Amino acid sequence: MNSNYALHEMLEVHEMATFKTICLTKSKTMQILQQDVQVSQQQLQELGGVLSKMTL
Repeated sequence: MNSNYALHEMLEVHEMATFKTICLTKSKTMQILQQDVQVSQQQLQELGGVLSKMTL
């Protein structure tokens, strides 16, 4: 690795890496939330089916 980088250059690369890490975390969280929405919708449909078959 070339160690002839100036301090401000290393700090800028570190800042970009930090930003991309935050972006990745946000994207993964949104992906998990989307999966939860799909599962919850399916579960609610199943529960609705059970409720519609019940008699009082």
